[in-house]
Amino acid sequence: MRIFVSKLFFFCITLTTVSSIAQSDELAKRLFEVHKTYREGSLTQRRFKQKDILPLIARRQGNPLYKIESVGESFEGRTIQMIKVGNGKKKVLLWTQMHGDEPTATMASFDIFNFLEGKNDGFDDYRKKLLENTTLYFVPMLNPDGAERYQRRTMQGIDMNRDAASRQTPEAVILKGLVDRLKPDFGFNLHDQMRYSAGRSPKVATISFLATSYDYELSINPVRERSMQLIVGMNKILQKYIPGQVARYADDHEPRGFGDNVQKWGTTLVLIESGVYVGDPEKQFIRQLNFMAILSALDKISDNSLTKEKRDEYYDIPENGRWVYDLVVRNATVRQSGKSFLADLGINRTEVNYANATKFFYYSKIEDFGDLHPQYGSEEIDATGLTIEKGKVYPTTYKNVSEVSKLNALNLLREGYTYVRLATDSNTRALGLYFTTSPLHILRGGQAAPSGTPGLGNTATFILKKAGKVKYAVINGFVYDLDNFNGGKGQGIIE
Repeated sequence: MRIFVSKLFFFCITLTTVSSIAQSDELAKRLFEVHKTYREGSLTQRRFKQKDILPLIARRQGNPLYKIESVGESFEGRTIQMIKVGNGKKKVLLWTQMHGDEPTATMASFDIFNFLEGKNDGFDDYRKKLLENTTLYFVPMLNPDGAERYQRRTMQGIDMNRDAASRQTPEAVILKGLVDRLKPDFGFNLHDQMRYSAGRSPKVATISFLATSYDYELSINPVRERSMQLIVGMNKILQKYIPGQVARYADDHEPRGFGDNVQKWGTTLVLIESGVYVGDPEKQFIRQLNFMAILSALDKISDNSLTKEKRDEYYDIPENGRWVYDLVVRNATVRQSGKSFLADLGINRTEVNYANATKFFYYSKIEDFGDLHPQYGSEEIDATGLTIEKGKVYPTTYKNVSEVSKLNALNLLREGYTYVRLATDSNTRALGLYFTTSPLHILRGGQAAPSGTPGLGNTATFILKKAGKVKYAVINGFVYDLDNFNGGKGQGIIE
């Protein structure tokens, strides 16, 4: 009889867990689908500034759903605001853009506000449960000075996420003050990250997590265990939308980091990093994932269902790796000093700000050269049987970029010309590194063309030939197949 009761109890627990998972999956699915309804339409690209979100905050003044509070000023005197919503016992502090060039979760936060204001859409019970059980404190754009310049660090040149102990930035003082005053049960430290692979795989890490460590021993107390459980739950949901593209950071203790210290101070802290999704340069799909994942996590906090997750599954999430390039050229024949050998090229594209850091273009370099068989490319060229060469400089010098844009780029590339020269007095001279929509590499007067075989550290401009015929042109790290040419969205460069 005792064995039967024990089995029945286990069976009931299992059914409860399965039911909870199914409900969680269904909620996430519905949130994912409804995002387009609540997406904040005024934020469509990443390089916005504080002036772009201030009207979004101001229009919520007087709305009884919110309490809006000025919590201090940045180094340059910009007011930093906190938005409170909900009246529950469980307090959750969420902050975005402590790094000024990491805005994905800021966009998602305003999508969440729009969602919380909704009604009669099938989510009323969820909202009621969430706002009765939790109190949410959002600090969107903690580093507005950095956002103004679209830079990681504060105006002082300090990385705020390494200023939790010293607190020499006013922004760090503000965040520490909020943690001390609010004593939040949970915290979300919301970031963007550079290009990583999800473990040793060809897939880029689109979302990465970290349950920050509060000591060098990487101890796990109940506070940190809840971080792991929340992450396990979010990972299960995200795998349905970005399978194999969730990763985690190594949990080495960083004594200066806010995440590590907030965890040490007693708040269950989850760090979320928005990474890369191929074909989503403005991170609008990743924004949608943030919306879904954060609201799903808040649901688990509100009803404590996070405790059903197994913390050990946190370690099943692969660590961030450096195994993916934007472009890999494989097995190219290289000719140097009368000899031939095979080499792979690993190329990455870096964003360069312009127009007062409201827009960007790409600048690409060859970051590795040789045997890259353990690495992957988000895009790859099989250059077997193809010879890599630097392109030629077209003999005519042009006055300006407008003249260059009228050239037949395909004809030039077929003849092996990748470089076009501008006159010394070109009106682009003062711009420094710049871009062109023509699929060509433009050299200003006095700028020498690269010599020798394209290799490590060079701008990624070269041609790949077979039997003397150009098959591919790579201009500034972007590939043009000359047999199937599409130069309409050129990503050329001006040096």
